[in-house]
Amino acid sequence: MPKYHVYGVGNALVDMEFEVSDDTLATLGVDKGLMTLIEEDRHHALLAELDLNDARQCSGGSAANTVIASAQLGAKAFYSCKVADDDTGTFYMNDLNEAGVASNLSLTNREPGLTGKCIVLVTPDAERSMNTYLGITQRISQRELDEAAIKDSQIVYIEGYLVPEPDARAAAIKAREVAEAAGVQTALTLSDVNMVNFFKDGMHDIIGQGVDLLFCNEEEALLMTDSSDIASAIPALQKISKQFAVTLGAKGALLFDGKDSIEIPAESVTPVDSNGAGDIYAGTFLYGLTHGMSFGDCGKMAGAAATELVQHFGARLPSESLQAIGKKYS
Repeated sequence: MPKYHVYGVGNALVDMEFEVSDDTLATLGVDKGLMTLIEEDRHHALLAELDLNDARQCSGGSAANTVIASAQLGAKAFYSCKVADDDTGTFYMNDLNEAGVASNLSLTNREPGLTGKCIVLVTPDAERSMNTYLGITQRISQRELDEAAIKDSQIVYIEGYLVPEPDARAAAIKAREVAEAAGVQTALTLSDVNMVNFFKDGMHDIIGQGVDLLFCNEEEALLMTDSSDIASAIPALQKISKQFAVTLGAKGALLFDGKDSIEIPAESVTPVDSNGAGDIYAGTFLYGLTHGMSFGDCGKMAGAAATELVQHFGARLPSESLQAIGKKYS
């Protein structure tokens, strides 16, 4: 039996979430609904315009949120990432530890610099607009991988946000290759429309000959496959992944378990914050998959977790809330 159910590799970012109006978003010059990479000066300028007392903070990064969700449900999880030797990095490391996630981080192996932050601006329509300053996570590389942990895991989960930086992309490719050689399953999230739109070739490099499981939303699926509708995207997705889960927003999700397509309807709710919905979806799904649940039940449980999350502010649910959802499907 592998030591870890889920091994994740991705960016380490402290999420700073603010509620703002659409007017404020426009004044700040932030592109609505997208993740935009920013430089350090822009990062400082945005924070100067926001009230830091209003920020909700937690350790984040897409794959980190996913791995933490799996751990909250009881999975044994490991996360490879890079933080700086600063107070924010210490906060991040301690937050992972408190969540029960093992990692490559320690008090002695961190370099000088600034730990990355993601400024998440949530408007009244629950749309989240993210401005990400990568900081030292921009230098994540194969050095942050723990190959022994990869080989001793059930599934390796790779964050598509690694694709822009050559060293980070090389780390993602290496993680997949080590996993494949060891017979460990591989999973990838496309992460964001901009990642697919601007770095599609790099995303194919990460995918290689194909992954075992792909997570994406409808827009990412269409861009990745150059398709005009989800029906025509399905055959193209099958060429790059043995199985996949495509979230369709209010329409639910479309799954492919390797043989059959499965449609999962969505519950009608009033969302207040969509930040982290895709991450908790993947984390809950991976927990179910590594604990003997059927593919369809994984999708139902993941959808329930994401539906619950969007009704609250923040990228995580309290452990007891997520565990209550898990018990309904286990």
